[in-house]
Amino acid sequence: MSTVTDATPPQLSHRLTAARLPRWAPAAVAAVSIALGCAIGALGGLKSHLQWGLISALLFLLIGYLASAQVEGRRQAKDRFATSLVWVAFICAVVPLVSLTLYTVQQGIKAININFLTHSMKGVVATTTPDGGIYHAIIGTIEQVLLATLIAAPIGLLTAVYLVEYGRGRLAKAVTFFVDVMTGIPSVVAGLFVLSLWNIALGFEYSGFSGSLALAILMMPVVVRSTEEMLKLVPNELREASYALGVPRWKTILRIVLPTAVGGITTGVMLAVARITGETAPVLMLVFGADFINSDPFNGPQQSLPLYIWQQYSMVNNDYGYTRAWGAALVLIAFVMGLNLIARGIARWRSPKAGH
Repeated sequence: MSTVTDATPPQLSHRLTAARLPRWAPAAVAAVSIALGCAIGALGGLKSHLQWGLISALLFLLIGYLASAQVEGRRQAKDRFATSLVWVAFICAVVPLVSLTLYTVQQGIKAININFLTHSMKGVVATTTPDGGIYHAIIGTIEQVLLATLIAAPIGLLTAVYLVEYGRGRLAKAVTFFVDVMTGIPSVVAGLFVLSLWNIALGFEYSGFSGSLALAILMMPVVVRSTEEMLKLVPNELREASYALGVPRWKTILRIVLPTAVGGITTGVMLAVARITGETAPVLMLVFGADFINSDPFNGPQQSLPLYIWQQYSMVNNDYGYTRAWGAALVLIAFVMGLNLIARGIARWRSPKAGH
């Protein structure tokens, strides 16, 4: 007759009683690394704070690994090193973004006022007066982006539905290949294509709609790829349950699949909109720019915020132009941020959990 003992196996006992660094250890290592990095940078005569930060990051990885290896063992040290490396990479990605945003706000807030937002540059001598505004550029940007979205979003959505729900064989492979190719097309190439086909071959004039065609080409592959990934995340059980009830495939896609993925689809569309909103090369070639207000995107040159920023900043020794350029950049960032907030609100409102 065998007896059951409460003794703990030696391996498990060792694993449970192995030494561990305290929870505050990463914060302490980070503080020590920053102090040493600043000291090394100051004593070494390094003027750039970016160099100080890189030295601190390397010291954080090194000190954290050595401390963990000494206390916890090499295996746990490797795990902590990988975690620390992820944090360092995250900080390296966030710091430039935050710095750029803060600097844009600092420089652009000087130009923001009612006159700047409600007037155009018509009759304004840009190099000698701080007058003038971006009203005409705001109108042009909104109309051009809206037209590009109305063109690209339905085509991209239908293409993604075809690839996920119906696509089989050579045609689907060819569509996937061309979508991948279009993803890497430079904006200037899209602008040249529309210029040669729409303006030169067909004889249409420079207009906001011409620029919207090029922006739609840039936007379409982003919409296709993001929508395709969101549709793939919809569980097949939902489709199979709908088919079992006798619901046709097209109605299943319309009533089950798309509402389930609407949050991700909306976010993908807004990412595509954010990408094209800052494009300058196609607008420069096709929209041509204007100092006056043109509310008709189908007739005559039109202005946009990216082109306005480039024109104002390209003026040599012009402090007024620099200020207007930073102000327009701040408005452009706010415009893109507002679109993303609206998209998140729509996605939350139309999500299946909300009951709509």
